[in-house]
Amino acid sequence: MKNLWKKSCKIIPGGNTLLSKRPELWLPKKWPSHFISAKGISVTSTENKKYRDFVFAVGTNILGYANKFVDNSVIKAIKNGTMSSLNCYEEYKLAEELLKINKWADMVKFTRGGGEANSLAVRIARAASGKQNVAFCGYHGWHDWYVASNLKDKNSLKDHLMSGISTDGVPLALKKTVHPFMYNDFQYLEKIVSAKKIGTIIMEVKRNFEPTNNFLLKVRQLCDKKKIILIFDECTTGFRANYGGLHQFYKVIPDMVMFGKALGNGYAIAAVLGKKEIMDAAKNSFISSSFWGERVGFVAGLNTLKLMKKIKSWNIIKKTSEYIKQNLRNLATENNINMSISGIPGVPIFAFKSKNNLNYKTLIAQEMMKKKFLASNIIFTSTEHKKKDIDDYFYELSKVFKVIQKCEDGDRIEKYLKNPVVYSGFKRLN
Repeated sequence: MKNLWKKSCKIIPGGNTLLSKRPELWLPKKWPSHFISAKGISVTSTENKKYRDFVFAVGTNILGYANKFVDNSVIKAIKNGTMSSLNCYEEYKLAEELLKINKWADMVKFTRGGGEANSLAVRIARAASGKQNVAFCGYHGWHDWYVASNLKDKNSLKDHLMSGISTDGVPLALKKTVHPFMYNDFQYLEKIVSAKKIGTIIMEVKRNFEPTNNFLLKVRQLCDKKKIILIFDECTTGFRANYGGLHQFYKVIPDMVMFGKALGNGYAIAAVLGKKEIMDAAKNSFISSSFWGERVGFVAGLNTLKLMKKIKSWNIIKKTSEYIKQNLRNLATENNINMSISGIPGVPIFAFKSKNNLNYKTLIAQEMMKKKFLASNIIFTSTEHKKKDIDDYFYELSKVFKVIQKCEDGDRIEKYLKNPVVYSGFKRLN
């Protein structure tokens, strides 16, 4: 298994399928690239080293890795066959369950992942509205409709996805069809709507900051006034703060919503929910994929929902997340470090207000790995991150913060770094 990442880069463009799992984003030349097993919050790498994972697969396993209840249901389904010439009945059952949770919605379409769910939702919305122009805020995947924003301005996605996103392969004809706006900037959104004949607004309900000045409600009212279809992307936020979408917490109802990540607890399933008059437009647009109907995702989704509801997983995750944030605040205060703490429920994020922010992020990954933690400045929590794990994590992290304090007081961070600095944006891998 030695040099497996280098070998992967030679036969897989970019080294792997998911950008977020490239080692360069976490700790270049040192971060373990592949795993043998994952259970609870423990991951064993191909070098046979065991880590407690606080990056946690960027949020796909809300109930922990290899949850026995979910896995057993999947194993049983596999024994009965996962594909046939007929549709599996669990597709209907999962649609029915999601509509019970989101009573404003009437219909559901399924995909395997969040990016394609976003693309599907935009296709349906364009078909229903009869307008091609889309305004967006936040991260919505890799598809042409979204990345086309960078055709007009190469930095359009810098504050939504990441810097440096290439438009190679994206048709130039899409250049004027997508228009970004910043969260909480309602006045700018109004200008876009007035000038660009917008038919769809797609946005995350929340990423790092709370909505201010009734922002979400104003967006809803604007959509009603201008007959614009409002889509909430809850592929990340769904089922972390409540049993359903974060939009329920803010009492702002969209026309369509997407769920992904947490929905299948590690199994591939994503859903697009919407109002009948909009979702009906899907009947006039060719939307189809062989493996969207594969049984495992539906079974995993049904049983993930069942267990989440039983244990009220969102309460556990919110409590864990707040405990982590409080510990981060304490560390910042104790070490006199200027630091921001943000993130959606269940996903604490911290950043240093310093020119050395990326250096400190690198140092954290470097030092925490020595203590068998996969760690960075973003923490995806699960029901399996117990108090002892968190206390152990902060015991080790506090030592790193002492070094950061020294560097903020004038010491050279370079003398502590044994690895290249983490990547801050999209870069081609050779």
